[in-house]
Amino acid sequence: MLDLIKLTAQVSALGQHLQQESLANQQRLQKAMAAFEQASRDPYRWQERWQTWQNHLAFTVASPQEAIEWVESIPMPVAQHTVVATDGSQIVPSHHEVAYCSLINVGRVVLPYGNGRWPLLDSLPLLFYRSGDLGQSRGIGVEDLLALRRTQAEMEELTQLALAAQGAAPLLALVDGSLIHWGLDDLSPTQQKEWLAPLLHSYDQLRAAGIPVAGYVSASRSSEVVNYLRVGLCPYLGCDCQHYCAEAARYPCHPFAPLSDRVFWASRLSPGQRSSLWQSGAKLLELYGDHRIICCYLHVGSEIARVEVPQWVARDPDLLSQALGMILSQVQKGLGYPVALAEAHHLAVVRGGDRQRFFALVEQELRRSGLTEIAVSRKEARKRQGIA
Repeated sequence: MLDLIKLTAQVSALGQHLQQESLANQQRLQKAMAAFEQASRDPYRWQERWQTWQNHLAFTVASPQEAIEWVESIPMPVAQHTVVATDGSQIVPSHHEVAYCSLINVGRVVLPYGNGRWPLLDSLPLLFYRSGDLGQSRGIGVEDLLALRRTQAEMEELTQLALAAQGAAPLLALVDGSLIHWGLDDLSPTQQKEWLAPLLHSYDQLRAAGIPVAGYVSASRSSEVVNYLRVGLCPYLGCDCQHYCAEAARYPCHPFAPLSDRVFWASRLSPGQRSSLWQSGAKLLELYGDHRIICCYLHVGSEIARVEVPQWVARDPDLLSQALGMILSQVQKGLGYPVALAEAHHLAVVRGGDRQRFFALVEQELRRSGLTEIAVSRKEARKRQGIA
């Protein structure tokens, strides 16, 4: 039980800390804005330094694909359009349960507008119980392995739904979160390629059909764009972090740490506007080929969202504008968050009652199969009963 009385003093200290951080953040933002103005006036210096020293940097840097000060207003989509979205949740296998198995549940949503068609709102459960069902990768736990498999399932279902829904009206395939699969960072290059293969195949199919795919990142903590400003502020002859700053407690090029890109762009964008396009500097994207991820920041009214698209979407102005317009419309319909993603999440989430019913169904089937020694572990049983 949580003792709220004992917690009160700590919460009060938290409030004071956040107030101080808010004031400090304003000072960081002013410094970042000053660096941004310098980079706007002298773009060659920043680009030349980034191109020369990008492999020597100790932090991830996005590179501009347009003039960094570029801002564009996004038009709302045409009346007839369709948005497809998926999201997933999982039940992690446990040795304390009646059977060692796992479940992925993919929420599937197709929302057609302006054509009188019925929406699709359902979920697809996927059960895994054999040792090789999830695939195998050295150095990665079962829970992380399940998360990777869930990501694949979400993208595969999204692609099939989008291909089935395509027609004359514009269509958007929307993903909750980043298109950069950071969970692969700890794997070897060979394992990364194996896990990425089905995802990149899905991108190939969507590109061939002319269907844009976008990742919507709410409350992004990324600082890739702000990190680009650091390159021109480096006081040394070369931006070699390992050589000059390996022992430094604080990098001299970063007077505005830990400012996020989202906070920075909030000071420059008005509702309905997008920032300039930036190519993410994540090392993993070297394996993406023609699907390298380009991002921009979009003021959706309720927040500054990071929107990620493959470069073939970013290089087509009409396709990009179409995708961003449908995202804006989705946020309006969802009262602050894309309604398709919200519905996909609700359809996918496995609540406590669902989990209990799932394992009850498993237990029932095991007994029907003739197995009699079926029970949860003593630890799990005791946790469910409590002491009183």
